[in-house]
Amino acid sequence: METAFMDSGTTVDKGENARLSSFIGAISIADLVKTTLGPKGMDKILQRISEHDQSISVTNDGATILKSVNLDNAAAKVLVDIARVQDEEVGDGTTSVAVLCGELLREAEDLIAQRIHPQTIAEGWRLARTAARTALESSAIDNSADDELFRSDLFRIARTTLSSKLVTYEKEYFANLAVEAVMRLRGSNNIDHIQILKKAGGHLRDSYLEEGFLLDKKIGVGQPKRIVGAKILLANTSMDTDKIKIYGSKVRVDSLNKVAEIEEAEKERMRQKCEKIIAHGCNVFINRQLIYNLPESIFTDRGIMAIEHADFDGIERLAAVTGGEVVSTFDRPDLVTMGECDVIEEVMIGEDKVLRLGGCKSGEACSIVLRGASSHVLDEAERSLHDALCILTATVKDPRIIYGGGCTEILMAQAIDRLVESTPGKKALAMASFARALRQLPAIVADNGGYDSAELVTQLRAAHASGKNTYGLDMYNGTIGDMKELGVAESFKSKLCVLLSASEAAEMILRVDDIIKCAPRAREGGY
Repeated sequence: METAFMDSGTTVDKGENARLSSFIGAISIADLVKTTLGPKGMDKILQRISEHDQSISVTNDGATILKSVNLDNAAAKVLVDIARVQDEEVGDGTTSVAVLCGELLREAEDLIAQRIHPQTIAEGWRLARTAARTALESSAIDNSADDELFRSDLFRIARTTLSSKLVTYEKEYFANLAVEAVMRLRGSNNIDHIQILKKAGGHLRDSYLEEGFLLDKKIGVGQPKRIVGAKILLANTSMDTDKIKIYGSKVRVDSLNKVAEIEEAEKERMRQKCEKIIAHGCNVFINRQLIYNLPESIFTDRGIMAIEHADFDGIERLAAVTGGEVVSTFDRPDLVTMGECDVIEEVMIGEDKVLRLGGCKSGEACSIVLRGASSHVLDEAERSLHDALCILTATVKDPRIIYGGGCTEILMAQAIDRLVESTPGKKALAMASFARALRQLPAIVADNGGYDSAELVTQLRAAHASGKNTYGLDMYNGTIGDMKELGVAESFKSKLCVLLSASEAAEMILRVDDIIKCAPRAREGGY
């Protein structure tokens, strides 16, 4: 009826059609990434079909896959959004959050077919979510008071995270590498200070954490290639004014000599600027911006190593690792803190030369060098390592851990089942559906490994019912096992974000009864 009052180009899907459209879109997206879940999940090839870009990437990272898919369904976009937020907030669990949301909506579809109102389902889900959160918090373990135990927890979390990635066969090695990198941050938890350099060639096992800091830049022509006892001035300033540049104005001259005089004045200003920089007593000058020929030649004559175009991330990392400050003016050398390191030298990685800063003063940043057979392998290895680094920094902030392998999902489902027994009304059915959705996560992990999910999940439920609350899926032997003994641990914060984000997004989609699509309003004049 209301369409009679709407502009052309506006469509309305109502009631059952709107709900069905939302459910189908969200469940389809969840099914798209479902096969990538767990240590034996499969990979996806993402191929761009642009006229100028037909590159491919091979990944099983849920956020990367979902970001690459162009969608028209509103509910499907909600799932993509929660996966993106999970990636930004924690760095891992992006596939789990989308799959859990899809499973909740699959259960809701059955409940609505039984004529249970969406608001009743939402109320039951909220009760179930509270019970699940309480069970999750009670199962969390905090070893942050003991440095040795906490480091062991970080290693187990990194190893569990990397088990489902490309680097799974070298997970012990990369887990150690990730833990070492995060511990070097010394509590700053700024993951931007961990630099990942990708160099094609060699094997994944050839990757390493550099003892010093690496800078993928070149030294100026004719300048020293190695400096011991470096005093480093870090700057973000223009060093390219040796050419005449007068924007937005006109200069009239009656001879070419006047133009030459203007250029000479510009060069004189640059010479004065270089003298101010040299007066700081530095023997290394690193600038975020370009360094043109005139200042480069001045630095060369004075035996100063000049490095240009250290991008913003690079200059910030250098400040963190050398203990210096990034400056833009040079009038007060007494107020400037210069960076220090024992040695700066050129080293070879594969076929490429990079700069190595050894014995840095502060050391609150580090470089990880990734080696691999191809750019696709390196890109996926970087994504895998980035996920591990993100989850470790999140764990340093909130040091609680839980056991993985489907252990906590079964634990939360059993807590909900106990509450269902004492809950009257139809909302008890919604709570039972929430528990079934949680149990679907270990079932999907088992299916992806080629095992009998029904058999394993029922064994797992029986084990938990008999008091073995640390049991989960042993995906390498196709059985259930004690996650504490196997060392399968996950971050509490990651699992909590998955639970809350998935249930809230599913509830939001469930409450939709109309989808209104509006064409953009045409501008006056027809353009």
